[in-house]
Amino acid sequence: MHHALIDWFTRGTWLLTVFAGGALAAPIIPPPPNIASSSYLLIDANSQKVLVEKNAAQRVPPASLTKIMTAYIAEQEINSGRLKVDEMAPISVEAWRTGGSKMFIREGTEVAVGDLLKGIIIQSGNDASVAIAEYIAGSEDAFAEMMNQQAQALGLTNTKFLNATGLPNENHYSTAEDLAQLTIALIKDHPEQYKLYSQRSYEFNDIAQPNRNKLLWRDRSVDGVKTGYTAAAGYCLVASAERNGVRLVSVVMGTDSDESRMRESQKLLSYGFRNFDTQTLYEAGVNLRQQDVYYGQQEKVALGVTDDVIVTFPRGYYDDIEVEMALAEYLEAPFPAGVAVGEINLTLDGEQIYSAPLVTLAEVGESNFFSRLGDSIYLFYASMFSDDG
Repeated sequence: MHHALIDWFTRGTWLLTVFAGGALAAPIIPPPPNIASSSYLLIDANSQKVLVEKNAAQRVPPASLTKIMTAYIAEQEINSGRLKVDEMAPISVEAWRTGGSKMFIREGTEVAVGDLLKGIIIQSGNDASVAIAEYIAGSEDAFAEMMNQQAQALGLTNTKFLNATGLPNENHYSTAEDLAQLTIALIKDHPEQYKLYSQRSYEFNDIAQPNRNKLLWRDRSVDGVKTGYTAAAGYCLVASAERNGVRLVSVVMGTDSDESRMRESQKLLSYGFRNFDTQTLYEAGVNLRQQDVYYGQQEKVALGVTDDVIVTFPRGYYDDIEVEMALAEYLEAPFPAGVAVGEINLTLDGEQIYSAPLVTLAEVGESNFFSRLGDSIYLFYASMFSDDG
C-alpha cells in the first residue's frame, strides 16, 4: 500500500495514522441474494470474514457433509504416519451392508486406503466411510469419538457426530458455520487430499460414478466440496471456489432439490466474488514501524504483527481503507520478542474491519548503568514538559 503518513502525539500513546489516497466514501454494494435454504453462510477462507449468513449457528442434520470430517481424520492419520494410502483395509459385513450411497465394495475383500478415500470423497460411499472408520478405530462408534475430539480441537462447538456417514440420528448434528470452518481447515491442512474433491468421477469395481457436486461442471473456479441428502436434512452442499487468489466457501442446508442446492450455492459464490475483494495488507514478521526504546541495549526496535493482515472489503474500496497504529508512548527494556506494545486497526467508512496487536520483532536487553541513568534523566524532563501541556 502507498500511503501518506501523519504522526501526532497524544498523552500516553503515539498514534500513527495511515490514510490511503482518495476520498472516504460509504461503500455501496447490492443486498445479498434471496437464498431458498433453511440456513446458509458465505465466508472468505483466508480472512474469515462472513459475507452472508442466515441461521448459520442453527443445529441441523449434516447428512453426507459428515464425510468431510471422516476424510479429514483419515488424512490426519496418513500425515502422522499411522496410516498409508497403499495399506489394504478389510471390508466387514457391516460396511458392505451399510445403506444409502455406495462405492460398491464387497464383504470379505480388502481395499486400499487410497481407494476408500476416493470412494468417500468422490462417490460419497457410506460403505467406504464405515470401512475406513473400522480400519482406523476398530469400530464406527470409536471412530465417531475421534471425530468429536477433532471437532473440539477445531473449535466446532455446535457439532456432534455419532457415525462416519451422516445417516440420520437426531443426536448427530452440525451447523453451517461449523461445516464452513471444517472445510477451511481441510483446505489449509490437507491440500493434497483436497485435490480429490475436484475429481469429477471415479471408477471402482468396474462401476464408474460421477461426483455429485455438479458445480464442478458449471463453474471452473469451483474445486469442491461435498453434497449431502437425507429426508431430515434436505439437499445440502458445501462448495468452495477460488478466483484470482480469493477463496470463498459457501454452505447451504435444507434446500428442496439437487438443482436448488446447486443454484443457491452458485448465487452465493457469484455475489461474493462480484462484490468483495480480499488482500494481504501486511505480512507477519515484517517491520511495520521502528519504535524508540529506553534503558535498552538498542535505541529502537522493529514492530510488526504475528499473523498476516488479511482483510476482505467491498470491491473498489481498497484505497479508502484507513490504517491506524496505536503505540505505547515509551518502550522500556528489557523485553523479549513478541511482546504486544500497541495495536493496528483498519477502518472503512468509520467501521473497524480489522484489529490486531503490534508486537516487538526482536528481543532488547537492558543497557548499562550509565546509559540507563541518561535515559532516566531524559524521561524525567520529557514527562515534566508533557505535564505542562
